[in-house]
Amino acid sequence: MMNDPHSELNGLGWSAWFEQKTTCQATETVARVAAVDRDLLLLVDQAGPFRAKLAGSYLHRHHLAQEMPCVGDWVCLEKQPGDDFGVVHALLERRTSLRRKSAGNAIEYQMIAANVDYVVIVQSCHFDFNLKRLERYLVMVLDGGAEPYILLTKTDLVDPAVLAAQLADIHSAGITAPVVTLSNVTQDGVDEFRRLLVPGKTYCFVGSSGVGKSTLINRLIGLERLETKAVSGTGEGRHTTVRRELIRLDGGALVIDNPGMREFGVVGAEDGMAGSYSDIAALASRCRYRDCSHAGEPGCAVLAAVQSGEISREHFENYLKLTEESEFYQMSYADRRKKDRDFGKYIKSAKKDLKDD
Repeated sequence: MMNDPHSELNGLGWSAWFEQKTTCQATETVARVAAVDRDLLLLVDQAGPFRAKLAGSYLHRHHLAQEMPCVGDWVCLEKQPGDDFGVVHALLERRTSLRRKSAGNAIEYQMIAANVDYVVIVQSCHFDFNLKRLERYLVMVLDGGAEPYILLTKTDLVDPAVLAAQLADIHSAGITAPVVTLSNVTQDGVDEFRRLLVPGKTYCFVGSSGVGKSTLINRLIGLERLETKAVSGTGEGRHTTVRRELIRLDGGALVIDNPGMREFGVVGAEDGMAGSYSDIAALASRCRYRDCSHAGEPGCAVLAAVQSGEISREHFENYLKLTEESEFYQMSYADRRKKDRDFGKYIKSAKKDLKDD
């Protein structure tokens, strides 16, 4: 086995994979990004946390948002012995990533976290359960290379029949990711979830605001590390997580909380689509035409499955929507503007035809 001079970082998520990718100079050390505060980074290594900034040469060579370090990244830096501040010169290759489309028409995307082993998709079965949004999250998790977990919270606020129906909906959609249910109030399921957390592995929590992510992490930490607000009268919690932060639990697992996110723009996610919609992908291989778009071509095995009830129409329509969205985000900026203009002309023409009628 290759000697790993950075093995003391294994408890922070380091592995032989990163050692093989390391491009650090002899004068540089390795640390992991625990948080990003504007121009400052909170890094952590075997000695503990410290602050750092990006070198001017790095900022000169890199301009895209996705090229900037994010929570979970590994970086090469220079730091003098005994100093509590470092200068980052390089970003190590990411083993996995979790990202979403940036707001607006920019081609860039926003990095949510890097080098995550598992992404925990959290939905409240009381007010937040949404199968389409769950499928959207699964597409992006699988496309980034991480493994998904589905966590349904606030089970104490719904009838067991409601929870059973939600679990049946997940199963009928062909979703095979592990599903865990729990209540932060009664603590039912909390110990089961805790047993899933492996030392040295990184878990990123994503989901809408108020579904119980921060409350659960508080419980896992054993103290009120993340400030939370009281649960509202409807059972919808409100937390004040305003930044992503890597936190190491006493058991050795690492967790990343996230500000609430309902929107999750799909960015060129072919791998994730194939993984999350494996049932449709398998059927597509039996279509008469190799480039079948499943939009009415003869001999389409996917449409036949929808018509027979083998695949739900809602599941299929969400697949089409996410596929179109993914393809749209892959276009160049000019192509997207042209498509927008063409669609605008089509709408105006359609409205004119309606008036003429």
